[in-house]
Amino acid sequence: MLTIRTLKNDILAGITVAIVALPLALAFGVVSGAGAIAGLYGAIILGFIAALLGGVAVQVSGPTGPMTVVTAAAVATFANDFSTVMAVVFFAGIIQISFGIVDLGKWIKFIPYPIISGFMCGIGVIIIILQINPLFGANTNSSIVYIVTNLFETFENINYEALFVGLVTIFIMFLTPKSITKIVPAALIALFFVTILATILNLNIPTIGEIPSKLPDFILPSFNILELSTVLTFAITLALLGSVDTQLTSVLVDSKLKTNHNSKKELIAQGIGNTMCSFFGAIPGAGATMRTVVNMKNGATTRISGVTHAIASKIPLALLAGILIKVGFDILDYRFLQIIQKVSKDDLIIMITVFLLTVFVDLIIAVAAGVFISSFMAVYQISKNIKIKHYKVFIDEKNIDIIKVKGALFFATAILLERVLNKANSKKIVIDCTEVSYLDISAIFKLEDIIEKYEEKNIEIILVIKYTHKRRLLKIGKIFNKIKIYRILEHAKIHIKEELENEQNISTK
Repeated sequence: MLTIRTLKNDILAGITVAIVALPLALAFGVVSGAGAIAGLYGAIILGFIAALLGGVAVQVSGPTGPMTVVTAAAVATFANDFSTVMAVVFFAGIIQISFGIVDLGKWIKFIPYPIISGFMCGIGVIIIILQINPLFGANTNSSIVYIVTNLFETFENINYEALFVGLVTIFIMFLTPKSITKIVPAALIALFFVTILATILNLNIPTIGEIPSKLPDFILPSFNILELSTVLTFAITLALLGSVDTQLTSVLVDSKLKTNHNSKKELIAQGIGNTMCSFFGAIPGAGATMRTVVNMKNGATTRISGVTHAIASKIPLALLAGILIKVGFDILDYRFLQIIQKVSKDDLIIMITVFLLTVFVDLIIAVAAGVFISSFMAVYQISKNIKIKHYKVFIDEKNIDIIKVKGALFFATAILLERVLNKANSKKIVIDCTEVSYLDISAIFKLEDIIEKYEEKNIEIILVIKYTHKRRLLKIGKIFNKIKIYRILEHAKIHIKEELENEQNISTK
């Protein structure tokens, strides 16, 4: 509810967040390769729209580490064609809107934590590595492999004035007491103090250059149709990262304020904001965790704080590098790293795989590989937990094989069922699935193959399936119309007894 008190708190919180966001927006703009002004425009446009239309009242949006890393790759790919880069941002926004419409946000929470951890640590390391060149006064480069392989050359040509500026910034960022940073953010202290110091000393170091004071020019995103696949690849990557980044921040807000965010509304708002960024040469962004936390800590409760968060040439690139090195370390997932020696081998494999692929290959490939590996491991664990019991009963002095299945029956466990069935040697086999918790199409087709195989051997397969919805699934396969299916095991035994008696009566006539 909006009152004079909440209005005052929100405006003060918004001003505080603006102070925090200013150096980060400049830094992310420079790192992206689109320029410092692109970072500022991104913070203003996305921050304003997402705050007004989003599903999280106190969330602050703007350029973030993961989004900046992908944008930098897009800028490097389309080096001489900024309108194509903006086409990437445009499509990313449209895709993000579609994610919101289908409410993809509610599914993001099911991504295993080791994937998130490996991804965030990878992003943190990427941001740190990207600062090596500007920290030492060398030309910036968006290729991690290039920076790492040319380290010795960078060290041989150090600009010591730039290094001095960078080290002073790092010192301020890491060692400023919390009692001071609660009042004035360390990034802002570094921004003003080090810029003034570099100007007074007249240091010969690269700077971000002049920041235009006029309103942004309108840009019409465009691209060559031959580049569509590359454009869409970057766009999908940005949309996914933006959605994950935003969802993680939204969940944090929920845990702090005991609220339930509207993920559908939030993703649509983020998509609209990023789409609008593409028309003004701004870099895309997402819900920003650190800025949102600052917003909450300063008493924000409504959207006004997010709207007021956006707005203020000789800022050295080495200074921004120092700020971003701290940002990179902040992004690292210390929650996981602190217990890394105690986590399971499976979780460690997933985390390290995602981390390495994030840093050295590709962000989407990293997440996809993490999801694949974790899914494979989950399937393996579930298949280990299934219980298949094989025993015999005597009905009218005849041996009858009963195979009892307990757990999930799917493509992996259906193979185990077939192995057990191969040990059966009676003319009538009962497969008891009354305690099967899950049944998929792969298992149904496997059962179909089993029934056909045993039918050729003149062996009858009888199924016992308790629940109606699972029995309905069997209608997918035509072969199930030829066999007997019962709800309880006793009914199957009665059927076998009657058949055996009929066979005996026929044989005695």
